[in-house]
Amino acid sequence: MPTSCITVKYGWGIAINWRLLPNVILPLSKPILAVMVLFYAVGHWNSFFNALIYIRNESLYPLQLVLREILMISQADAVDSNVGLEDKLLLAESIKYAVIIVSSLPVLIMYPFVQRHFVKGVMIGSIKG
Repeated sequence: MPTSCITVKYGWGIAINWRLLPNVILPLSKPILAVMVLFYAVGHWNSFFNALIYIRNESLYPLQLVLREILMISQADAVDSNVGLEDKLLLAESIKYAVIIVSSLPVLIMYPFVQRHFVKGVMIGSIKG
């Protein structure tokens, strides 16, 4: 945040110390806050390792671990017997791709709502006054 922006607001009489953050700094910082929230959410969504280590009750598993268990069971079943091996491998691959879609769907739904803040951030940086 450029200090000239803050000093101009003081000159206009808009920026009193307690009004500076909600009225000046936060509106100009929305794009970077949106990016930080999106990165944190994606990182938190993909971090299943802590749950794998600490949670022992399978009913408390997050979605990522449940999908991992489904994937491991389907691949183990496909390798166990030779009867219909090609069909079992096809089923295992189908389950694998379905798990990928299910696990990435919430992030794909969230992205368009955050994308408008990315565009605003690019436009704020490109406009010369």
